[in-house]
Amino acid sequence: MVRAQKKVTILALVLLAIISTAASLISVKKYKNLKVLPQDITEKQLDSIMNAYSKALKVSCDFCHMPAKKDIFNITPVTDKTDYSLDNEMKENARKMIRMTIDINKKYFYFDSIVRPEYLNIINCNTCHKGNPFPINE
Repeated sequence: MVRAQKKVTILALVLLAIISTAASLISVKKYKNLKVLPQDITEKQLDSIMNAYSKALKVSCDFCHMPAKKDIFNITPVTDKTDYSLDNEMKENARKMIRMTIDINKKYFYFDSIVRPEYLNIINCNTCHKGNPFPINE
């Protein structure tokens, strides 16, 4: 009887190890359309970054993000929701600016290898925009 319990316990532990290993290998995309920021970014980090962009440019989310499309039957437009995964020209411009600041920070201010270059904040939107949706010289 004790021997059977040991076998069941060992089998359960092996199955648990296999399941946990398989679960860790499956990569679940949390966000639909992140092209510059890392896919493994936490919701808190993403919200913080987006709020910083919004503050630095004094704009709301709909400056770069599109409203959700109509429902499947095109009867009722969804006007109070935003689809953060949809692309538009302003969002592509924002991606270029994000890449630029990441590159500058990585090239000139990447002293701490613990912090990922995407999260360095020495040069940021406010450096050039100074609270305007477009840089002052444009």
